[in-house]
Amino acid sequence: MTRILLENCAIFSHESPELLEDQHVLIQNDRIVEVSDKPIKSEAEVRLNLAGRALLPGLTDAHVHVTAVSADLGSMYDLSPTLIAAKTRPILEDMLMRGFTTVRDAGGADWGIAEAVRSGLFKGPRLLYSGHALSQTGGHGDPRSRNNDGENCCYAPGILSRVVDGVDAVRKAARDELRKGATQLKIMASGGVASPTDHIANTQYSTDEVRAIVQEARAARTYVMAHAYTARAIRHALEAGVRSIEHGNLVDLDTARLMVEKEAFMVPTLVTYEMLYRLGRQFGVPQVSLDKLSEVRDYGLQALEICKKVGVKIGHGSDLLGEMHEHQSFEFSIKAEVLSPHEVITAATATNAELFNLQGEIGVVAPGALADLIVVEGNPLKDLNLLQEQGKHLSLIMQQGKLVKNTLA
Repeated sequence: MTRILLENCAIFSHESPELLEDQHVLIQNDRIVEVSDKPIKSEAEVRLNLAGRALLPGLTDAHVHVTAVSADLGSMYDLSPTLIAAKTRPILEDMLMRGFTTVRDAGGADWGIAEAVRSGLFKGPRLLYSGHALSQTGGHGDPRSRNNDGENCCYAPGILSRVVDGVDAVRKAARDELRKGATQLKIMASGGVASPTDHIANTQYSTDEVRAIVQEARAARTYVMAHAYTARAIRHALEAGVRSIEHGNLVDLDTARLMVEKEAFMVPTLVTYEMLYRLGRQFGVPQVSLDKLSEVRDYGLQALEICKKVGVKIGHGSDLLGEMHEHQSFEFSIKAEVLSPHEVITAATATNAELFNLQGEIGVVAPGALADLIVVEGNPLKDLNLLQEQGKHLSLIMQQGKLVKNTLA
């Protein structure tokens, strides 16, 4: 049994707009067992005095692609799966060192990568993986160019999606991803930036196809997340039972109200459009994708304002590719143009935890929760930049009670 006592903490809580000062936290093995505003009597093997530093739940990211080792997704079909796995390792470790202790992979990661993290072969965040995202022919997950008439029947570990059409086929594919351990299912419900042949405004998959996938997810006691940009695509997904809308840049007020009615979540990924705009050409993003970027980039903050106005549950995601992963934490700063720092951090902690069906397990500093914690040198409610610079301002990172980083001693 290992006990760690954190003394004199200033705790972040999604229920309070200010840090809760003069707090003490006792950890036993992998969980928090006590939080008190009075000194805790304990024979803890490790005692750390935070001297008023901010203590936050471990950060979470609801939309990553840890196996997207290149910004040119089409080129990944020529890479060995073992090489993709090897290149995934530093991506995961860097995420953890930025303070992200749980991430949800939106297509590409599989049980092997998740097990490598769980068993300690790879250092990284807890990985909730979707397996391969499901895409219709000619959809956002179909990488073929217009002059490629070959059947895209093959998919491999690390590749983000699989192409499948028809109610029976999508039902079987959903069951297959769940068989392989997917913690949620991902579908492509609209056109996208990174795909070569579909328009942003397209809706994808029929209502019956989406309903079949949702039925299989619910049977497995999980849910469906959907790539969707336009109000039409979002509404199409919601009416078929999708729970998590990814991106959503072109949402309108009525559709946002429908999200509230359906108790759905919105996961904005604003940083990916900013980085694609700044760096996409440099890192090999095809021109066809860059041409589509302006259709969604300019509307991200407007969508965030609409969702905040009507009370949509706003999660936190990044969706970065290849060399752009290092800009993951910049999403905090972009969101802060619309949300308060408290709302931004809540999105990346308690709200994402609810989205993942892990409320009470992660995203909070509370008895019974997993001891996923970070210590910030300063008050992030006054300066969100303290979450930038690759974890430079984090003096402690703890994952399931294990000290990943500790510069306090």
